[in-house]
Amino acid sequence: MLRIAVTGPESSGKTTLCAALAEHYQVPYIPEYARTYLEQTQGQYQCSDLDIIAQGQLESLLSFKGQIAICDTDFSVLELWSKYKYNTVSDDIKELVAKDYFDLHVLCTPDMPWEPDPLRENPNSRAELFEFYKTNLNKYNKNFIVVSGPHENRLKKSTQAIDCLKKV
Repeated sequence: MLRIAVTGPESSGKTTLCAALAEHYQVPYIPEYARTYLEQTQGQYQCSDLDIIAQGQLESLLSFKGQIAICDTDFSVLELWSKYKYNTVSDDIKELVAKDYFDLHVLCTPDMPWEPDPLRENPNSRAELFEFYKTNLNKYNKNFIVVSGPHENRLKKSTQAIDCLKKV
């Protein structure tokens, strides 16, 4: 199975890209478990909840059956979120980030207008967070591409990279 993670700061087009990739490859995508969890808690959470979210995301990923798994987030999101908000990261999240669960990470640039959402927290730090994502992917030697610009460009670059991996 080929596993693709779409990652990046809030409101950078991750879910839109996941939906387009799922349509292109005719597969369902794995939603961001954090959104499901936070909707149940009315957006309230503490640092320990990030471990619960990580486990939920892992269970969703490992239970997926199909040729291509497109995941609307990766574990580095939780690591960066935890560092940024709480200045600490649990050992469980560190372990998940260090493992190679994904064949490709698609990092979305936050070069589109912010879309307000009750679960989003950082409208003014997306560029800074993007750099953290890029640094983190490099730190862990993850295979990744950066997508930017209009949705069509993001989709085209992503499908080209995925199709190359499918040939290997």
